Amino acid sequence: MKIWLDGGLRDIESARVSVLDHGLTVGDGIFETVKAVDGEPFALTRHLNRLSRSARGLGLPDPDHDEVRRACAAVLEANPMPLGRLRITYTGGHGPLGSDRGDHGPTLVVALGETTRRPDSTAVVTVPWTRNERGALTGLKTTSYAENVVALARAHQHGASEALFGNTVGQLCEGTGSNVFVVLDGEIHTPPLVSGCLAGITRELAIEWTGAKETDLPLDVLQRAEEVFLTSTLRDVQAVHRVDDRELPGTAGPVTAKAMRVFDERSGHDLDP
Repeated sequence: MKIWLDGGLRDIESARVSVLDHGLTVGDGIFETVKAVDGEPFALTRHLNRLSRSARGLGLPDPDHDEVRRACAAVLEANPMPLGRLRITYTGGHGPLGSDRGDHGPTLVVALGETTRRPDSTAVVTVPWTRNERGALTGLKTTSYAENVVALARAHQHGASEALFGNTVGQLCEGTGSNVFVVLDGEIHTPPLVSGCLAGITRELAIEWTGAKETDLPLDVLQRAEEVFLTSTLRDVQAVHRVDDRELPGTAGPVTAKAMRVFDERSGHDLDP
């Protein structure tokens, strides 16, 4: 495997980041996960724009989009595969053992891992922990991901592939790596960004392509919604057949099925919408 690290391709054995990198010591970094189909990245422009928004939110220098594009192209060419998870990581770089940053400049890593198409439906659980919709990192895709690791492990313990969070005021927010949509009276709704959820790229496209409404939703909406589905880079649109102990139909409901078809058609016609 070839990985891009700070200006060039490296073999995986020689690609090394300093043990004093701020992304490692204090989680001072951001990232993007991009779907790659037959060596072509999907929605890369939107992902790079969000990478810049996250960088500004952390106070990091704006990433050089041209360099990141070159890195992505080089990694995709060096590691051919039918369906890949392209990971762009951008950190505060070599720094002191504390929250203050050093002056060595940021670290850029681009790597690619092979993946498979997700199942058409999945199970989710809600977790007792909350998203802080007023936190310093709210809305930023940072490498400070330990909350998600803990919640996802809980989901796996309960036979689910995703965990869903409420926020501090009891509203539905998001999953560990996905956005959540519900169908009420035949209409699609998803929590607004003020709920504390990440501005997911697939979420954004699903709203544009299906006309979904951004709505404040109580967490218990999951117990009465006609249909529930998730969106994310590697899930695209995925139906939910179980929420905690509530069983939903094993196949996608009519509204979700239409959203899945629309997303597949639109994304297939334009790789950088």
